Amino acid sequence: MKLNHEATVDDYISSFPEKTQILLEELRSLIRKTIPEATEGISYQMPAYKLNGPVVYFAGYDKHIGFYPTGTGIKAFEKELAGYKWSKGAVQFPLDKPLPVDLIVRMVKFKVEENAGKVKKKGKF
Repeated sequence: MKLNHEATVDDYISSFPEKTQILLEELRSLIRKTIPEATEGISYQMPAYKLNGPVVYFAGYDKHIGFYPTGTGIKAFEKELAGYKWSKGAVQFPLDKPLPVDLIVRMVKFKVEENAGKVKKKGKF
C-alpha cells in the first residue's frame, strides 16, 4: 500500500485484512504502552516510533508482520530470535502465531535505552 504524506497509523492498519489488523493493533498497543512518550508516525511507508531517534518500525505482509528494531536491536536478541526468520535489521512474526509479547517489550526497551545512551554521549542531557 502506498501511503500519502498525511496518512496515519490508523490508515495503515485499516488497509489490511481483519486478522492482520488485530495483530498490528496488538503490536501498536504494546509499543505505545512500553514507550508512551514516543512519537508515533509513518516513516518509510510503515508505522514508526521515535524517542531520541528511531526506536522501532513495523509492517504488515501477507503471511507475517515485519518488526524492525534496527541492526543493534536484532543483534542483541539473536539467540532469542532463533525460532523466527530474521535478518540484520528485521524479524518476521508469522500471522498464524501469537506475538512474542515479552520479547517485543524487551527489544523496544533495549532500543530506548540505546537511544538515551547516544543522547547522553552527545552531552544533551
